Amino acid sequence: MLFEVAGVRVPAGRAAEAARLVCAEYADGALYHHSVRSYFFGAAWAEARGLDFDRELFFVSALLHDLALVPPFDSHTLPFEEAGGHLARVFTAGLGWSAERRDRAAELIVLHMRDDVAPEVDVESRLLQVGTSADVSGAGLDAFDPSFREALVSAYPRLGFARSFVRLFQDQAERKPGCAAAKLVAQDWAERTESNPLDRG
Repeated sequence: MLFEVAGVRVPAGRAAEAARLVCAEYADGALYHHSVRSYFFGAAWAEARGLDFDRELFFVSALLHDLALVPPFDSHTLPFEEAGGHLARVFTAGLGWSAERRDRAAELIVLHMRDDVAPEVDVESRLLQVGTSADVSGAGLDAFDPSFREALVSAYPRLGFARSFVRLFQDQAERKPGCAAAKLVAQDWAERTESNPLDRG
């Protein structure tokens, strides 16, 4: 793993390395790279605005946020982000995190599929929303310097991410018609995702 891209760094320590290993083991290459890019986008956005944030909490949440889309962790009843929140609680309990910090990791993952959170209210949740939106559908990409975007995609290539991710969401929508993923699939989200400017390079 590259621990720095265009001056933006990944946190060191046991928690970050464990999250990276688990994501790399259970996600395919495209989903793993998406999770890492989501962190870098969010961290770069925060740094450009001089925002203080909990880098470890954000990194761990970013690396775990989509793991409930993969078969070993998929729930047949819960929306994937809620199942992912439960996964984060279990994972971080193993790290010895406090109940409050475990709840925060779950909260970030759940909220990344909800309405925008203001950074002054919850900076880490906002960063995961920013990072995932930019990487999935290209929303807000104009906030990032083209050189940063190029460096990030070079370090963590797309690997056909858009098409495979759309299929994952379509599967969630079919099986859980009331979930947030289903609402996106019913709109023009798939078209926006598959035309993300990050895939034009």
